Amino acid sequence: MASSNPAFNNPAFQDRNAAQSYPGGARAAGLVPPPAPQQGVDVAAQARIEGAFAAPPAGAAQTGRMTVEDTVHKTLALFGILVVGAVAGWMWTMAGVTAINPNPSMAPTLIGALVGFVLSMVVIFGSRKKIRPGLIFAYAAFEGLFVGGISAFFEFLWPGIVVQATLATLAVVGVTLALFASGKVRASKKATKVFMIAMIGYLVFSLINVGLMLFNVPLAGGAFGLRSQEIFGIPLGLIIGVLVVIMAAYSLVLDFDSIQQGVRNGAPRVYGWMGGFGIMVTVVWLYLEILRILAILRGND
Repeated sequence: MASSNPAFNNPAFQDRNAAQSYPGGARAAGLVPPPAPQQGVDVAAQARIEGAFAAPPAGAAQTGRMTVEDTVHKTLALFGILVVGAVAGWMWTMAGVTAINPNPSMAPTLIGALVGFVLSMVVIFGSRKKIRPGLIFAYAAFEGLFVGGISAFFEFLWPGIVVQATLATLAVVGVTLALFASGKVRASKKATKVFMIAMIGYLVFSLINVGLMLFNVPLAGGAFGLRSQEIFGIPLGLIIGVLVVIMAAYSLVLDFDSIQQGVRNGAPRVYGWMGGFGIMVTVVWLYLEILRILAILRGND
């Protein structure tokens, strides 16, 4: 099943026969029968060969294949790097704020966003040839710089909003993971098609919104998504934001499903870094959207 996250648009995470995907995959999984005895072959050597095939199949760790546990560890390591980058971005953003100059610096946000975007493209398109953990580490650091910078800016405008957004993000991720692990929520082809249509629509909406902002076209409700336009008394930006949070949660389900598929395919262990990278991209998107929703709700503060 296709994933909306470009990090998982890699053959390693696609639905296919793992035994045919990687050299030695079938034999490592115990799917290939031992060779038939041959005339003129040393009996002791033949016994050793048959004993090797009779032994329990080697686990993923022994064969250097991807596991869920190892992917979790890699994901946590990447989030650790992101948090360090976020702290640096926060401090840099607020370093020049004084009573005389009460304007946070936008440099960390802009630098983190630009460099992070370039690195993400290199990681995604380069993953078909080779997984480079170093580039993924660098992406996590610059993405952290971006997240820390924009979080500090929002916190400057609305004190306490970052804690609220962080707790809400953790709650959504935790609930989604629990439902997926319990089997109560699974990705389906029909739901994924609807999701992809909604994603394309939201992408077009976002690009138009950004374009209007860049050309200084007045927007109802400002940059946070048409706050002054209401439907049944509810700001349009808030409705859109809630729908996007639901899309981000479903994207997490697709990410978890892709990681499980990679494990079933017997993907090399290094692909765990791509799994962590994909999860990080989705969680950051979810956090930013929740931050935007809270900003709309507190826009009149």
